[in-house]
Amino acid sequence: MTRLLFLCSGNGSRSQMAEALARRIAPEGMEIASAGYNPSGEINPLAIEVMREIGLDISGAKSASFSEFKAEELDVVITLCADASDECALALPGHPTQVDWRIDDPVAGELATFRKIRDQVAGLVENLFERGYLKALTWANKKANLILNSLSEGIIVHDINRRISYFNEAAEKITGYAREEVIGRDCHEVFPGNFCGAKCAFCADCPEFEQVKYSLDFVTKSGEARNIEMSVQAVKGDGGKMMGVLASFRDLTRVDEMERRLGQIESFSGIIGRDKKMLEVYDLIRSVADVNVPVLVQGASGTGKELVAAAIHNESLRADKLFVPINCGALPENLLESELFGHVRGAFTGAIRDKKGRFELADGGTIFLDEIGDISPAMQVKLLRVLQEGTFERVGGTKTIQTDVRVISATNKDIREEIASGRFREDLFYRLCVMPIELPPLRERATDIPLLARHFLKRFGAENGRGEITLSAEAMDAFMNYPWPGNIRELQNAIQFALVKCRGGALELAHIPPQIAAAKNIYPERRSEETSPVANAQPAPQPGRKVVREDVLSALGRTDGNKAKAARLLGVNRATLYRYLKKFGIAEDE
Repeated sequence: MTRLLFLCSGNGSRSQMAEALARRIAPEGMEIASAGYNPSGEINPLAIEVMREIGLDISGAKSASFSEFKAEELDVVITLCADASDECALALPGHPTQVDWRIDDPVAGELATFRKIRDQVAGLVENLFERGYLKALTWANKKANLILNSLSEGIIVHDINRRISYFNEAAEKITGYAREEVIGRDCHEVFPGNFCGAKCAFCADCPEFEQVKYSLDFVTKSGEARNIEMSVQAVKGDGGKMMGVLASFRDLTRVDEMERRLGQIESFSGIIGRDKKMLEVYDLIRSVADVNVPVLVQGASGTGKELVAAAIHNESLRADKLFVPINCGALPENLLESELFGHVRGAFTGAIRDKKGRFELADGGTIFLDEIGDISPAMQVKLLRVLQEGTFERVGGTKTIQTDVRVISATNKDIREEIASGRFREDLFYRLCVMPIELPPLRERATDIPLLARHFLKRFGAENGRGEITLSAEAMDAFMNYPWPGNIRELQNAIQFALVKCRGGALELAHIPPQIAAAKNIYPERRSEETSPVANAQPAPQPGRKVVREDVLSALGRTDGNKAKAARLLGVNRATLYRYLKKFGIAEDE
């Protein structure tokens, strides 16, 4: 059934004429109505008279307001005046097709003018029905809905007031909400905590953007957690005015689970690693990115604490603002205070001009305080004030400056030991450590060593204009057996050292630093990822360690289910592998 609405500013003449003319020739079953944005409440007498001349009586018609109609329940809206055309602007998917006729306003008191308008409307209505235009418009609208409904991605459309006009079948499946529950409603009212959480761009004034993409955690109607990848596209009218948005989203929950199971996640936001401990770090980064709380990243020197801080910033709503790092342990106290808070001219010798500090530069963004455990007690007091009140003064200045900064700090010290010894304020620790993230040392994520080594080889080789360089099995064995007290930074330096000595296309044992090369034969039974018959595989379980279900699943996942390769990866024969499959209840196609 087609639903047609004629729309004018007052609904007192032109739209009423169009409705009556359309009803006379429309096929049975079609719904036809007229309305106005500011209905006059009565029909113009001259409009009634000219319509009687052609046998149509509109004297009993009532003026209706457009607000009485739900746009998403209409198929075609035809505007008959310029005011209605500009006001309507139904540009969003889920809205009816809009046709603008822009008929002149009849001059009050001139019967001839009303006759002219009547005949003009009659011609347009006749063409609409008799020449197939209405059928084509209706089909175009239905075809667009058919296409959007066939997508595997969820589609949600809302106007600048967040009123939802479209919600496809995939959106219903992903969210658990039926279309009838959401259409015509404010998305903040439909979805608890609103759909996009803290990343919503429509929480205040109507924003201006073209397209934004982000990931978010969503809870379905039944309470299930979903990892959603969202792309929000602005929909604008002819004049460039924002009309609303079309958001497409995918449920990556199962994809992430499969990638975890198969060990295919190799990096996240610039961080390289697929060890189980690093996957847990990735989860923490995702969880904390959307919540504006201080984070304390702890870990040994060289584990990549600044990369984690940058990842949190890049995944947050502050990603379009500055990420400002500062190494607190590398600066003396007087210089650190100036770096953090800035100074005014003449504050000290050499202060020849006003200077903004890092907190001021990071306003709206993120400041990263590295080696926070090394700052003095006096500086701890000043930092505590910024965290508590969000204000500070430049060195030598009296003006109080307000700042909106997310603070991420890092240290390689045990802060609780520092507190116990009286070197670190306990109240500052609790301000900094709302959310702790612990980074594992490289020796505890040894399965990432081949991945990191290849990454650095590729990166430094490209920087020096060299082609592809491989890493020999003997060199990789040494890398795998070495304890890496300097962590990832030491591995990076070792690769750079080796590339200086290596002039060919293969990096051998003789090229790597002597202390690392000496580790080759410490554990001869351990084989690296490069010496395994399976690419990208973890080292086999060491002799004496019992093979567990997770080892078997990991080997099968990394070999795409190839039993022969999985058995070699585990260091057993195929018969033993099949016993493991039976013992652990693993289906052969799992």
